[in-house]
This record gives sequence, C-alpha cells and structure tokens, in this order.
Amino acid sequence: MNKIKGRGSSETQETSNSGSGEQRFGILPHPAKTNDPRDVEGPQLGGGLNSNPEVGAFHARDPHVPSQQIANNLEKPLSREELRARAAELNK
Repeated sequence: MNKIKGRGSSETQETSNSGSGEQRFGILPHPAKTNDPRDVEGPQLGGGLNSNPEVGAFHARDPHVPSQQIANNLEKPLSREELRARAAELNK
C-alpha cells in the first residue's frame, strides 16, 4: 500500500514492501496558452503601453466623428487677431 505525502513539485512516496523512502517527481502544466513568451509575463515596471493590454495600440478604436448636430453646435474658432488680443489680455 502506498502513502503519498505532500502535493508539490516533489513528493515522497513510502512503500510498505521495501520500507525505503523514494522521491517521486511530477510534471506541472505550463501556464502559457500560446507559444508567445509574452503571454506568461505580467505587467513590467517601465514597460510603457505594452505592460497594460487595455491601453495597447491594437485595442484602439476608430477616431470619434461627432454627429452633424454636435458639429453644428460647436462654437466657431477665434481668428489669430482675437487669439493674440486674448493672450495679451491674459499676460498683463
């Protein structure tokens, strides 16, 4: 009759017939789902946009184009002279 102690990468197996302890090694499954080594890496400090998949470039959507109603309700941009006058007013 066999008794198995512990449950990890190495387990000790005792047999009642021989009386000697014998090591038993098991193989654990690899956590990767694909053959890409980046799949098992977690977010890395200083990894930039590659470290967070939610902000990755390949998950970006199309540019936002506002509806005609919203585009018509936007105020008209100021001219250069108006912007210079506003800058001079704010820099006083």
